[in-house]
Amino acid sequence: MIVVNDIYKSFGDTEVLKGISTTFEVGKTSLIIGQSGAGKTVFLKSLLGLHTPEKGTIVYNGKVNTEMTIEDKREFRQELGMVFQGSALFDSQTVEENVMFPLKMFTKKPFAEMLERVNFVLKRVNLENSNKKFPAELSGGMQKRVAIARAIVMNPKYLFCDEPNSGLDPSTSILIDNLIKEITEEYQITTVINTHDMNSVMEIGDKIVFLKDGLKAWEGSSKEIFKTNNQDVVDFVYSSNLFKKVREAYLNEN
Repeated sequence: MIVVNDIYKSFGDTEVLKGISTTFEVGKTSLIIGQSGAGKTVFLKSLLGLHTPEKGTIVYNGKVNTEMTIEDKREFRQELGMVFQGSALFDSQTVEENVMFPLKMFTKKPFAEMLERVNFVLKRVNLENSNKKFPAELSGGMQKRVAIARAIVMNPKYLFCDEPNSGLDPSTSILIDNLIKEITEEYQITTVINTHDMNSVMEIGDKIVFLKDGLKAWEGSSKEIFKTNNQDVVDFVYSSNLFKKVREAYLNEN
């Protein structure tokens, strides 16, 4: 579990995060949404420990970020997995080498043991027998699955995803969403996703945090977002006619 307590973050005279508090639960997919410039990326980087808030705390399973020792931070880095927007695979390395990279960096396991773990996670993301392929030989969706395999190879407690569906077609996006959701529940990971994809919001949003101008303007589940009267959320989520019709149908049925 991650508990965020009243965090503030500024760059120079610009205050980007303005007292955000929320909780991200174990085994749940939590989505951060909002307009460009709302503070989503800074918020995600703060959760990752890449930015240090000037005020407030972030608590990871009882460990407070401001009280972490160097050893605590090293341990925390081993407990998190990250899926980057562009997959961020090493072009010169094979799928096997990409997925094995965190194991080589953070563990001293024998090669055979690392390879066994790599093969296990590749099978979990339906990429068996892809070990020796290079990223250039893979589709965008397959590259994203390799990125997910690399993110979970260390059996993380926390999984952070930055626009995981960016650049993917709708059907592949749904597959990636479902894979992240399944892995989150199966391995009881605390998963936080930064996204603009409203399909993700509707399909896998156990919790949704809507940011506006550095503030938490709304939070709730994918079901609750259908019923909200928060005009900022309505204007953002239901800007397309398709989602307007989906919301109208839901409200009529309920």
